Amino acid sequence: MNLTEADPKGLVRESYRIDGITAGECRSIFLDWALSIPNERSVPDAVRVLIATYARLAPDHPMNAVLTEGLAAPATAQRRGGRAGRLGSGD
Repeated sequence: MNLTEADPKGLVRESYRIDGITAGECRSIFLDWALSIPNERSVPDAVRVLIATYARLAPDHPMNAVLTEGLAAPATAQRRGGRAGRLGSGD
């Protein structure tokens, strides 16, 4: 996976350019980023690309911790809409 596939909207890239960004703001950006990744792409693979690209350039940036946490505990739930989202699975 290349960087364009890993960060299609450039959200993570832009977070590294914001001076004084907080960990909370990084978590919010990470959530927006995660929701923008197409289902056919691997989120852990994308996170690895982002860490390899940005963490070495800005070792003290708060997004590094957020990305590492996201890699350690990836979300397993999928968004569900319509009837399935309202009723839950199997109902």
